[in-house]
Amino acid sequence: MKIGLGLYRHLLTPDNFTFAKQLGVEQIVVHLENYLADEVTHKVALSRGGSDGGGEAVDGYWTYDTFRELIDGLAEYDLKLAAIENFAVKQRSDILLAGPRRDAQLEQMKKMLRAAGRAGVPCFGYNFSIAGVWGWERGPFARGGAMSVGFDASTIDINEPIPDGIVWNMRYRRGKPGASIPPVSEEEIWSRVAYFLNAILPVAKEAGVKLAAHPDDPPMDTLRGTARLVNEPHKYDRLIEINASRSNTVELCLGSLQEMRNGDIYDVVDQYSRGNRIGYIHFRNVTGKVPNYREVFLDEGDIDMARIMRILKINAFDGVLIPDHTPEVHCNAPWHAGMAYAIGYARALSKCLIGEAHDVGTHRKSVPQRSGRICLLE
Repeated sequence: MKIGLGLYRHLLTPDNFTFAKQLGVEQIVVHLENYLADEVTHKVALSRGGSDGGGEAVDGYWTYDTFRELIDGLAEYDLKLAAIENFAVKQRSDILLAGPRRDAQLEQMKKMLRAAGRAGVPCFGYNFSIAGVWGWERGPFARGGAMSVGFDASTIDINEPIPDGIVWNMRYRRGKPGASIPPVSEEEIWSRVAYFLNAILPVAKEAGVKLAAHPDDPPMDTLRGTARLVNEPHKYDRLIEINASRSNTVELCLGSLQEMRNGDIYDVVDQYSRGNRIGYIHFRNVTGKVPNYREVFLDEGDIDMARIMRILKINAFDGVLIPDHTPEVHCNAPWHAGMAYAIGYARALSKCLIGEAHDVGTHRKSVPQRSGRICLLE
């Protein structure tokens, strides 16, 4: 497996490419949408936001030149593109909302996927959600008061309507004053994602591009009057059953899966890594579950990350995992320090497991029961 790094649009700089290389990273997951990140603090606005949600979405469709320039820029630092995370909201607003431009947007997205395949983009992550990531609050939630994000449904109105002109917590057009989008049922959201996947997956397969579905975060049953899609681990099975294409994969976010009320995260990781259905992995930890949870450092949460890594190693997972976000470390470069800690921790786990592979062998049934102590350097 490969330990990678996720970079938001404003972080795609030579300094951060050098940072990644010095950490031993070879693969980069890139966000091209604009999440209103502060270029000084590197805090990405993926929470409640203001009247425009998380910000004004970027315009237009990405082209062959967009992708090629990105890939070539990474290559100058001996880095490879592992995936692009999320389509831009303006590229898919009516796909999400079943609006009048849905088919036109799908045709443009097909062209974009063909261009991505020609350029060498291997994977697109996506989150099929109307409300998007909403309700998070920043606070000193991790060890030592480290700044992180958390969700507490008791402190917000989870039924707050979504203003007209906003979807996935970002503004895609000017809204009508006082208007909001109508409620969306579970049946309707599943109908919309099936329409999307059945239209797009044949083109993705032809282009050699995988689509990887991120689970809902927060994984509530409903949020802002709209049903969530993958808020329980078993719903990934339903998503795969829509279309059996090998391009139909999952973006396995460990934090989001652990936040869910039901399911065993170790069984989920085992199932999808054995089935070779993972596009890539978000390697992060949390404490608590919906309706109240917090993101914490990799070694202090409810997930035994060593156990996760062992399952991936036994199942010969050869993909990429990244710490998609992490608590900030108190210093002059809090984002960089937090990411360096997370990547170093993940790399150490991976290195320790190399020596354990022969000891574990093929005894898969022993995987979930084993202790988190994995290093044989004792």
